[in-house]
Amino acid sequence: MLQARFPRLNSNSRGIAKLDRLDWAEGITVIAYGVRVGIRANQPGVIAQYLSSLPPSWKMAGSPIVERLYSIIAGGAGKRRGLQLSHMVYANGECIARVLQVEQAADAFESDVQLYVAEMSPRRVFVHAGVVGWRGQAIVIPGRSFSGKTTLTAALVKAGCTYYSDEYAVVDASGRVHPYARLLGIRDRGEFERATRYRVETLGGKRGARPLPVALVIVSQYKPGATWRPRRLSAGEGALALLENTVSARREPQAALATLRRVVAESSVLKGSRGEAQQVVDFILNTLAENAGNLVDNHCLIRV
Repeated sequence: MLQARFPRLNSNSRGIAKLDRLDWAEGITVIAYGVRVGIRANQPGVIAQYLSSLPPSWKMAGSPIVERLYSIIAGGAGKRRGLQLSHMVYANGECIARVLQVEQAADAFESDVQLYVAEMSPRRVFVHAGVVGWRGQAIVIPGRSFSGKTTLTAALVKAGCTYYSDEYAVVDASGRVHPYARLLGIRDRGEFERATRYRVETLGGKRGARPLPVALVIVSQYKPGATWRPRRLSAGEGALALLENTVSARREPQAALATLRRVVAESSVLKGSRGEAQQVVDFILNTLAENAGNLVDNHCLIRV
């Protein structure tokens, strides 16, 4: 799997020259959502520990030229007894992790590489969101970490929806959402604990495979004890709510907004605080079933 030619940057980067002079044992170049990323490590077998942290659907790339280069220096037991060396991860010339546990280093790598790909993808707009499919249409739940989007996504999967993502809604130019089916990251013991990763199949669910048009956008924030009483947003309000959670919003706001307008053009956007996830799950599935394509009307909003 590892390439004979080591990856190298397509431009100069501050601090990269010192790293280039180190002895590297292995390297690969991958492409994910149109973005080329390189990884090199100072010991054989190290890169394999980081591959699961790459964005879903990555592929090996033929060219060694990359837009972002990760340099991994393995830690572990030092030559002196009792000495522990840190695992270090560099993104171009910047150190993004200096930690004693390889799992922590992999987490830092995952956070950086997935965010970089989400921002720089040339043909997709990435929105922080959970996504599920239901009868050929997508339900999008925008929100940042700790907003409760993963909990709601998992509850919908358990209720029979198809899993698409708990991190990003990956939107193409026509407004359809593509799978970004990484392992579900659920915090079982509190919001500041490291998330435990689950295969969606362990929840009785299945992964989506094809892009879907968006039928419903749920803009919600978890608040203990809150009652789910959503209001319907206009198309303009809905696009702005999605833009607030869009990774490339600062770099290319107009292009992102044009794509998001296509998302909300044919979908309903609801906003409100929520309590337990099951309350919202019941609302969503009952509304979809009762309206059979006319997802939300005023009668539904008043009755719930």
